[in-house]
Amino acid sequence: MMSNSRSVKQYDRTLLMVTFLLLAIGLLMVFSASFVMAEESRGDPYYFLKRQAMWVAFGLIAMYLLSKVNYRLLKRFSIPILLFNFLLLGMIYSGFGSEMGTEARRWLALGPVVLQPSEFSKLALVIFTAAYLSSRRVNIQNFWTASLIPIVLVGSTFFLIQLQPDMGTALVVVAGTMLVIVFAGMPVSQVAGLTLFFVPPLAYFTLKEDYRMQRLFTFLDPWADPSSSGYQVIQSLYALGPGHIFGAGLGRGKQKLFYLPEPQNDFIFAVIGEELGFIGAVAVLLLYLILIWRGFQISLRAPETFGSLVAAGITFMIAVQVLVNVAVVTGAVPVTGINLPLISAGGSSVFFTLVGIGILLNISRYGRETAVRREAA
Repeated sequence: MMSNSRSVKQYDRTLLMVTFLLLAIGLLMVFSASFVMAEESRGDPYYFLKRQAMWVAFGLIAMYLLSKVNYRLLKRFSIPILLFNFLLLGMIYSGFGSEMGTEARRWLALGPVVLQPSEFSKLALVIFTAAYLSSRRVNIQNFWTASLIPIVLVGSTFFLIQLQPDMGTALVVVAGTMLVIVFAGMPVSQVAGLTLFFVPPLAYFTLKEDYRMQRLFTFLDPWADPSSSGYQVIQSLYALGPGHIFGAGLGRGKQKLFYLPEPQNDFIFAVIGEELGFIGAVAVLLLYLILIWRGFQISLRAPETFGSLVAAGITFMIAVQVLVNVAVVTGAVPVTGINLPLISAGGSSVFFTLVGIGILLNISRYGRETAVRREAA
Protein backbone atom coordinates (compact mmCIF):
# COMPACT_ATOMS: atom_id res chain seq x y z
CA MET A 1 0.00 0.00 0.00
CA MET A 2 1.29 3.45 -0.90
CA SER A 3 2.01 5.66 2.07
CA ASN A 4 0.56 9.15 2.45
CA SER A 5 3.97 10.70 1.85
CA ARG A 6 4.07 9.12 -1.58
CA SER A 7 0.36 9.36 -2.49
CA VAL A 8 0.34 13.15 -2.02
CA LYS A 9 3.03 14.65 -4.26
CA GLN A 10 4.30 18.16 -4.87
CA TYR A 11 2.31 20.64 -6.92
CA ASP A 12 2.74 20.73 -10.66
CA ARG A 13 5.66 23.16 -10.64
CA THR A 14 5.43 23.93 -14.35
CA LEU A 15 1.81 25.03 -14.02
CA LEU A 16 2.68 27.14 -10.98
CA MET A 17 5.63 28.80 -12.73
CA VAL A 18 3.64 29.59 -15.88
CA THR A 19 0.84 31.05 -13.77
CA PHE A 20 3.26 33.41 -12.02
CA LEU A 21 4.82 34.43 -15.34
CA LEU A 22 1.43 35.25 -16.87
CA LEU A 23 0.43 37.22 -13.77
CA ALA A 24 3.68 39.20 -13.91
CA ILE A 25 3.17 39.95 -17.60
CA GLY A 26 -0.41 40.89 -16.85
CA LEU A 27 0.51 43.43 -14.15
CA LEU A 28 3.22 44.91 -16.36
CA MET A 29 0.94 45.23 -19.38
CA VAL A 30 -2.06 46.52 -17.39
CA PHE A 31 0.11 49.38 -16.17
CA SER A 32 1.61 50.02 -19.60
CA ALA A 33 -1.81 49.98 -21.27
CA SER A 34 -3.59 52.14 -18.70
CA PHE A 35 -1.26 54.64 -17.03
CA VAL A 36 -2.01 57.50 -19.44
CA MET A 37 -5.77 56.94 -19.37
CA ALA A 38 -5.72 56.42 -15.59
CA GLU A 39 -3.90 59.72 -15.07
CA GLU A 40 -6.40 61.51 -17.29
CA SER A 41 -9.60 59.96 -15.93
CA ARG A 42 -8.68 59.07 -12.33
CA GLY A 43 -5.83 61.42 -11.50
CA ASP A 44 -3.63 58.44 -10.60
CA PRO A 45 -1.51 56.64 -13.23
CA TYR A 46 -1.34 53.59 -10.95
CA TYR A 47 -5.11 53.29 -10.45
CA PHE A 48 -5.74 50.18 -12.60
CA LEU A 49 -2.43 48.61 -11.59
CA LYS A 50 -3.26 48.90 -7.88
CA ARG A 51 -6.73 47.42 -8.37
CA GLN A 52 -5.34 44.54 -10.41
CA ALA A 53 -2.56 43.89 -7.89
CA MET A 54 -5.12 43.78 -5.07
CA TRP A 55 -7.24 41.18 -6.87
CA VAL A 56 -4.15 39.17 -7.81
CA ALA A 57 -3.19 39.10 -4.11
CA PHE A 58 -6.68 37.90 -3.13
CA GLY A 59 -6.59 35.35 -5.94
CA LEU A 60 -3.20 33.98 -4.89
CA ILE A 61 -4.48 33.52 -1.32
CA ALA A 62 -7.53 31.65 -2.66
CA MET A 63 -5.30 29.60 -4.98
CA TYR A 64 -3.06 28.60 -2.07
CA LEU A 65 -5.99 27.60 0.14
CA LEU A 66 -7.67 25.54 -2.58
CA SER A 67 -4.40 23.84 -3.40
CA LYS A 68 -4.29 22.59 0.21
CA VAL A 69 -7.91 21.47 0.75
CA ASN A 70 -8.67 18.09 -0.81
CA TYR A 71 -10.48 18.79 -4.09
CA ARG A 72 -12.84 15.83 -3.51
CA LEU A 73 -14.80 18.03 -1.08
CA LEU A 74 -16.00 19.97 -4.13
CA LYS A 75 -17.99 16.94 -5.23
CA ARG A 76 -19.80 16.81 -1.90
CA PHE A 77 -20.70 20.50 -2.16
CA SER A 78 -21.36 20.61 -5.91
CA ILE A 79 -25.12 21.22 -5.51
CA PRO A 80 -24.73 24.08 -2.98
CA ILE A 81 -22.08 25.61 -5.28
CA LEU A 82 -24.51 25.42 -8.21
CA LEU A 83 -27.36 26.94 -6.18
CA PHE A 84 -25.04 29.74 -5.03
CA ASN A 85 -24.27 30.38 -8.69
CA PHE A 86 -27.96 30.91 -9.48
CA LEU A 87 -28.36 33.05 -6.36
CA LEU A 88 -25.57 35.39 -7.49
CA LEU A 89 -26.95 35.59 -11.03
CA GLY A 90 -30.44 36.28 -9.69
CA MET A 91 -29.20 39.06 -7.40
CA ILE A 92 -28.15 41.07 -10.45
CA TYR A 93 -31.83 41.56 -11.29
CA SER A 94 -32.97 42.24 -7.71
CA GLY A 95 -31.46 45.63 -6.99
CA PHE A 96 -27.86 44.60 -6.35
CA GLY A 97 -26.79 44.73 -10.00
CA SER A 98 -24.44 47.43 -11.23
CA GLU A 99 -23.62 48.64 -14.75
CA MET A 100 -20.14 49.96 -13.83
CA GLY A 101 -20.25 52.70 -16.44
CA THR A 102 -21.55 50.45 -19.24
CA GLU A 103 -24.98 49.62 -20.61
CA ALA A 104 -24.71 46.03 -19.35
CA ARG A 105 -25.76 44.98 -15.84
CA ARG A 106 -23.07 42.35 -15.19
CA TRP A 107 -21.71 43.17 -11.74
CA LEU A 108 -22.82 42.79 -8.13
CA ALA A 109 -22.00 45.74 -5.88
CA LEU A 110 -21.75 44.34 -2.35
CA GLY A 111 -20.41 47.26 -0.34
CA PRO A 112 -16.79 47.91 -1.38
CA VAL A 113 -16.61 44.59 -3.25
CA VAL A 114 -17.73 44.40 -6.88
CA LEU A 115 -18.00 40.91 -8.41
CA GLN A 116 -18.98 39.56 -11.81
CA PRO A 117 -21.09 36.44 -11.05
CA SER A 118 -20.67 35.01 -14.56
CA GLU A 119 -16.99 34.37 -13.76
CA PHE A 120 -18.06 32.18 -10.84
CA SER A 121 -20.58 30.43 -13.14
CA LYS A 122 -17.73 28.97 -15.20
CA LEU A 123 -16.37 27.08 -12.19
CA ALA A 124 -19.77 26.22 -10.71
CA LEU A 125 -21.02 24.53 -13.90
CA VAL A 126 -17.76 22.61 -14.36
CA ILE A 127 -17.80 21.33 -10.77
CA PHE A 128 -21.46 20.28 -10.85
CA THR A 129 -21.23 18.65 -14.29
CA ALA A 130 -18.11 16.73 -13.26
CA ALA A 131 -19.76 15.60 -10.01
CA TYR A 132 -22.94 14.54 -11.81
CA LEU A 133 -21.23 12.67 -14.65
CA SER A 134 -18.83 10.89 -12.28
CA SER A 135 -21.72 9.47 -10.28
CA ARG A 136 -22.05 5.70 -10.50
CA ARG A 137 -25.77 6.08 -11.20
CA VAL A 138 -25.16 7.92 -14.48
CA ASN A 139 -24.70 6.08 -17.77
CA ILE A 140 -22.84 8.47 -20.08
CA GLN A 141 -24.11 6.57 -23.10
CA ASN A 142 -27.72 7.39 -22.22
CA PHE A 143 -28.76 10.94 -23.15
CA TRP A 144 -31.65 11.17 -20.70
CA THR A 145 -29.64 10.14 -17.66
CA ALA A 146 -26.29 11.72 -18.58
CA SER A 147 -26.88 14.91 -20.51
CA LEU A 148 -30.37 16.23 -19.86
CA ILE A 149 -29.84 17.67 -16.37
CA PRO A 150 -26.48 19.38 -17.17
CA ILE A 151 -27.91 20.80 -20.39
CA VAL A 152 -30.97 22.24 -18.62
CA LEU A 153 -28.74 23.85 -16.00
CA VAL A 154 -26.30 25.16 -18.60
CA GLY A 155 -29.20 26.51 -20.65
CA SER A 156 -30.60 28.30 -17.60
CA THR A 157 -27.20 29.84 -16.83
CA PHE A 158 -26.80 30.85 -20.48
CA PHE A 159 -30.18 32.60 -20.39
CA LEU A 160 -29.41 34.51 -17.18
CA ILE A 161 -25.97 35.64 -18.37
CA GLN A 162 -27.05 36.76 -21.82
CA LEU A 163 -29.85 38.84 -20.27
CA GLN A 164 -27.19 41.11 -18.69
CA PRO A 165 -26.35 41.14 -21.68
CA ASP A 166 -23.10 39.18 -21.98
CA MET A 167 -23.36 36.79 -24.90
CA GLY A 168 -19.60 36.20 -25.02
CA THR A 169 -19.32 34.87 -21.47
CA ALA A 170 -22.57 32.92 -21.88
CA LEU A 171 -21.10 31.12 -24.90
CA VAL A 172 -17.85 30.39 -23.01
CA VAL A 173 -19.86 28.77 -20.20
CA VAL A 174 -21.81 26.65 -22.70
CA ALA A 175 -18.70 25.67 -24.68
CA GLY A 176 -16.67 24.77 -21.60
CA THR A 177 -19.43 22.69 -20.02
CA MET A 178 -20.22 20.95 -23.30
CA LEU A 179 -16.57 20.01 -23.71
CA VAL A 180 -16.63 18.44 -20.23
CA ILE A 181 -19.59 16.28 -21.29
CA VAL A 182 -17.76 15.29 -24.49
CA PHE A 183 -14.59 14.53 -22.50
CA ALA A 184 -16.65 12.28 -20.24
CA GLY A 185 -17.36 10.02 -23.22
CA MET A 186 -20.61 11.16 -24.80
CA PRO A 187 -21.31 9.44 -28.16
CA VAL A 188 -20.70 11.56 -31.28
CA SER A 189 -24.34 11.37 -32.32
CA GLN A 190 -25.43 12.95 -29.04
CA VAL A 191 -22.77 15.65 -29.36
CA ALA A 192 -24.16 16.60 -32.78
CA GLY A 193 -27.69 16.65 -31.41
CA LEU A 194 -26.76 18.86 -28.46
CA THR A 195 -24.88 21.24 -30.74
CA LEU A 196 -27.98 21.64 -32.87
CA PHE A 197 -30.03 22.16 -29.72
CA PHE A 198 -28.19 25.40 -28.96
CA VAL A 199 -28.37 26.78 -32.52
CA PRO A 200 -31.98 28.12 -32.37
CA PRO A 201 -31.58 30.08 -29.08
CA LEU A 202 -28.22 31.42 -30.25
CA ALA A 203 -29.74 32.58 -33.54
CA TYR A 204 -32.73 34.09 -31.73
CA PHE A 205 -30.70 36.13 -29.25
CA THR A 206 -28.36 37.26 -32.04
CA LEU A 207 -31.18 38.40 -34.34
CA LYS A 208 -33.12 39.94 -31.47
CA GLU A 209 -30.59 42.69 -30.75
CA ASP A 210 -29.61 45.13 -33.49
CA TYR A 211 -26.14 45.71 -32.06
CA ARG A 212 -25.33 41.98 -32.30
CA MET A 213 -26.35 41.91 -35.93
CA GLN A 214 -24.25 45.03 -36.47
CA ARG A 215 -21.24 43.26 -34.94
CA LEU A 216 -21.75 40.37 -37.32
CA PHE A 217 -21.84 42.65 -40.36
CA THR A 218 -18.86 44.60 -39.01
CA PHE A 219 -16.90 41.36 -38.70
CA LEU A 220 -17.45 40.75 -42.42
CA ASP A 221 -16.27 44.27 -43.34
CA PRO A 222 -14.91 46.43 -40.46
CA TRP A 223 -13.96 49.26 -42.83
CA ALA A 224 -17.56 49.75 -43.93
CA ASP A 225 -18.07 51.87 -40.79
CA PRO A 226 -14.58 52.71 -39.46
CA SER A 227 -15.69 55.49 -37.09
CA SER A 228 -18.44 53.52 -35.32
CA SER A 229 -19.11 49.77 -35.40
CA GLY A 230 -15.75 48.90 -36.96
CA TYR A 231 -13.73 51.22 -34.74
CA GLN A 232 -12.59 48.70 -32.11
CA VAL A 233 -11.29 46.01 -34.41
CA ILE A 234 -9.64 48.52 -36.76
CA GLN A 235 -7.78 50.19 -33.89
CA SER A 236 -6.76 46.73 -32.68
CA LEU A 237 -5.30 45.87 -36.08
CA TYR A 238 -3.57 49.27 -36.20
CA ALA A 239 -1.88 48.29 -32.92
CA LEU A 240 -0.82 44.81 -34.05
CA GLY A 241 0.53 45.86 -37.46
CA PRO A 242 3.21 48.39 -36.39
CA GLY A 243 4.48 45.99 -33.72
CA HIS A 244 6.48 44.07 -36.34
CA ILE A 245 8.94 41.54 -34.90
CA PHE A 246 10.23 43.20 -31.73
CA GLY A 247 7.59 45.84 -31.03
CA ALA A 248 7.75 49.57 -30.33
CA GLY A 249 9.00 48.98 -26.80
CA LEU A 250 7.29 48.62 -23.44
CA GLY A 251 5.22 51.72 -22.68
CA ARG A 252 5.76 53.22 -26.14
CA GLY A 253 2.58 52.04 -27.84
CA LYS A 254 0.37 54.70 -29.43
CA GLN A 255 -3.00 52.98 -29.85
CA LYS A 256 -3.60 52.90 -26.10
CA LEU A 257 -3.52 56.70 -26.11
CA PHE A 258 -7.31 57.12 -26.35
CA TYR A 259 -7.58 55.26 -29.67
CA LEU A 260 -8.08 51.68 -28.51
CA PRO A 261 -11.11 51.45 -26.17
CA GLU A 262 -10.32 49.91 -22.75
CA PRO A 263 -6.81 48.77 -23.77
CA GLN A 264 -6.17 47.24 -20.33
CA ASN A 265 -9.17 44.89 -20.63
CA ASP A 266 -10.45 42.98 -23.66
CA PHE A 267 -7.88 44.40 -26.11
CA ILE A 268 -4.74 44.10 -24.02
CA PHE A 269 -3.34 41.52 -26.44
CA ALA A 270 -3.29 44.27 -29.09
CA VAL A 271 -1.12 46.38 -26.75
CA ILE A 272 1.16 43.38 -26.24
CA GLY A 273 1.47 43.00 -30.01
CA GLU A 274 2.27 46.70 -30.53
CA GLU A 275 4.76 47.10 -27.69
CA LEU A 276 6.38 43.65 -27.54
CA GLY A 277 5.94 42.72 -31.20
CA PHE A 278 5.47 39.33 -32.79
CA ILE A 279 8.06 37.80 -30.45
CA GLY A 280 6.26 39.01 -27.34
CA ALA A 281 2.81 37.97 -28.58
CA VAL A 282 4.03 34.49 -29.51
CA ALA A 283 5.80 34.14 -26.14
CA VAL A 284 2.52 34.89 -24.34
CA LEU A 285 0.66 32.36 -26.48
CA LEU A 286 3.34 29.74 -25.78
CA LEU A 287 2.88 30.29 -22.04
CA TYR A 288 -0.85 29.68 -22.47
CA LEU A 289 -0.13 26.53 -24.47
CA ILE A 290 2.09 25.24 -21.66
CA LEU A 291 -0.60 26.04 -19.09
CA ILE A 292 -3.25 24.23 -21.15
CA TRP A 293 -0.92 21.27 -21.73
CA ARG A 294 -0.24 20.95 -17.99
CA GLY A 295 -3.96 21.22 -17.26
CA PHE A 296 -4.76 18.30 -19.54
CA GLN A 297 -1.83 16.30 -18.16
CA ILE A 298 -3.28 16.79 -14.68
CA SER A 299 -6.67 15.70 -15.99
CA LEU A 300 -5.28 12.52 -17.56
CA ARG A 301 -3.36 11.60 -14.40
CA ALA A 302 -6.19 12.33 -11.95
CA PRO A 303 -6.90 9.35 -9.68
CA GLU A 304 -10.65 9.24 -10.45
CA THR A 305 -13.26 10.49 -12.92
CA PHE A 306 -14.39 13.51 -10.90
CA GLY A 307 -10.89 14.96 -10.63
CA SER A 308 -10.23 14.25 -14.29
CA LEU A 309 -13.40 16.03 -15.44
CA VAL A 310 -12.89 19.04 -13.15
CA ALA A 311 -9.31 19.50 -14.35
CA ALA A 312 -10.39 19.15 -17.97
CA GLY A 313 -13.28 21.59 -17.48
CA ILE A 314 -11.13 24.30 -15.88
CA THR A 315 -8.55 23.87 -18.63
CA PHE A 316 -11.23 24.00 -21.33
CA MET A 317 -12.63 27.25 -19.88
CA ILE A 318 -9.21 28.91 -19.90
CA ALA A 319 -8.43 27.64 -23.41
CA VAL A 320 -11.74 28.86 -24.84
CA GLN A 321 -11.25 32.32 -23.31
CA VAL A 322 -7.74 32.64 -24.74
CA LEU A 323 -8.89 31.46 -28.16
CA VAL A 324 -11.87 33.85 -28.29
CA ASN A 325 -9.96 36.86 -26.95
CA VAL A 326 -7.09 36.50 -29.42
CA ALA A 327 -9.55 35.82 -32.25
CA VAL A 328 -11.46 39.04 -31.43
CA VAL A 329 -8.28 41.14 -31.23
CA THR A 330 -7.07 39.83 -34.59
CA GLY A 331 -10.47 40.26 -36.25
CA ALA A 332 -11.02 36.54 -36.74
CA VAL A 333 -14.42 36.56 -34.99
CA PRO A 334 -17.01 39.26 -34.19
CA VAL A 335 -16.20 41.54 -31.25
CA THR A 336 -17.34 40.23 -27.86
CA GLY A 337 -16.21 41.04 -24.34
CA ILE A 338 -13.92 38.21 -23.19
CA ASN A 339 -10.89 38.87 -20.97
CA LEU A 340 -7.47 37.38 -21.58
CA PRO A 341 -7.05 35.11 -18.52
CA LEU A 342 -4.52 36.23 -15.89
CA ILE A 343 -3.45 39.21 -18.02
CA SER A 344 -6.45 41.47 -18.69
CA ALA A 345 -7.52 43.92 -16.00
CA GLY A 346 -10.58 42.61 -14.20
CA GLY A 347 -10.87 41.57 -10.58
CA SER A 348 -13.44 38.79 -10.88
CA SER A 349 -11.72 37.30 -13.91
CA VAL A 350 -8.25 37.02 -12.40
CA PHE A 351 -9.61 35.95 -8.98
CA PHE A 352 -11.74 33.05 -10.23
CA THR A 353 -9.11 31.99 -12.75
CA LEU A 354 -6.65 31.66 -9.87
CA VAL A 355 -9.29 29.75 -7.89
CA GLY A 356 -9.49 27.32 -10.82
CA ILE A 357 -5.72 27.00 -10.99
CA GLY A 358 -5.65 26.32 -7.26
CA ILE A 359 -8.00 23.39 -7.86
CA LEU A 360 -5.75 22.17 -10.69
CA LEU A 361 -2.71 22.32 -8.42
CA ASN A 362 -4.61 20.36 -5.78
CA ILE A 363 -5.56 17.63 -8.24
CA SER A 364 -1.94 17.46 -9.44
CA ARG A 365 -0.84 16.49 -5.91
CA TYR A 366 -2.95 13.33 -6.05
CA GLY A 367 -2.24 12.49 -9.69
CA ARG A 368 -1.09 9.08 -10.79
CA GLU A 369 2.39 8.62 -12.22
CA THR A 370 2.69 8.22 -15.97
CA ALA A 371 2.47 4.76 -17.48
CA VAL A 372 6.19 4.81 -18.26
CA ARG A 373 7.09 5.48 -14.62
CA ARG A 374 4.71 2.82 -13.37
CA GLU A 375 6.22 0.24 -15.71
CA ALA A 376 9.73 1.27 -14.67
CA ALA A 377 8.79 0.81 -11.04
